[in-house]
Amino acid sequence: MKPFPIPVLALGPGAHSQEESLDYLPMPKDMDTYRPPALPLPEEVASRVAVRGVLRQVLALLAQAARGQGGGQVCLRGLQAADLQLINQLLGEGETSALVRSPEAAAELRVQESVFAGVWRLMRWEQGVSVDDAIEVGAVPAQLYAVAREDAQRPYRAWEGPLPPQVQNAPALVEEIRDRAAHWRPGEPAHVVNLTLLPVSPEDIAYLDHQLGTGRVLLLSRGYGSCRISNTTLPHCWRVVYYNSADTVLLNSVEVVDMPEVALAAPEDLYDAHQRLLDVARYLELA
Repeated sequence: MKPFPIPVLALGPGAHSQEESLDYLPMPKDMDTYRPPALPLPEEVASRVAVRGVLRQVLALLAQAARGQGGGQVCLRGLQAADLQLINQLLGEGETSALVRSPEAAAELRVQESVFAGVWRLMRWEQGVSVDDAIEVGAVPAQLYAVAREDAQRPYRAWEGPLPPQVQNAPALVEEIRDRAAHWRPGEPAHVVNLTLLPVSPEDIAYLDHQLGTGRVLLLSRGYGSCRISNTTLPHCWRVVYYNSADTVLLNSVEVVDMPEVALAAPEDLYDAHQRLLDVARYLELA
């Protein structure tokens, strides 16, 4: 699975000194786009009963999700290594990955989207050993919602004593975000606090992140640059930071929403993925 090359600390406008000359951001150089997986010959898959069965189940779930009827999981436990290798080849690696770690870091859930949007590979590891393996079809894996909800149950601790030096505007922002998070309900539009456009210092950002807390969910979406998404310990509250291809921060924000839209496979993405996987199935003589 692809690594997470994005630094954890995201600095706002207060980290930049004022210069008289114009200083343009570096232009993006790369963009991840859909690349079809390297397909084997149909006769190479003809005798692989387990692989054919998995692909048929994924195709059926993807058709269901494209109609807005939800998705589901296909268990891969018990498959032979050669079958898993072929499934990896057929699905490929897409632009979004995620990592969920336990507080003790003894267990983790690794998530990788395939080249077919909305088709996710989920692998659970404990003490460095794989204990579960599945494919999930849907806008985003349900486990990410569940972990974010668990993290939001941690008790909130208000800041005690004088504020750290250079912290000025962050306390008001924290109270605004806490109020929005407490009253946000599913179906409402996202409440976005754009830190890039606000007069906040690096110390303000550090204070805000400390007060919001850091959850266990970390997503990285690559496309035109990268987007790093992490949950906080407030309900429905996420940190969303966009970078260009040179890893320069373009947008630093807090979103109060069930799941940031950038992490979701859109309905049209699910439809396109179903059509693409259907083409693969027809080539392999599965449909």
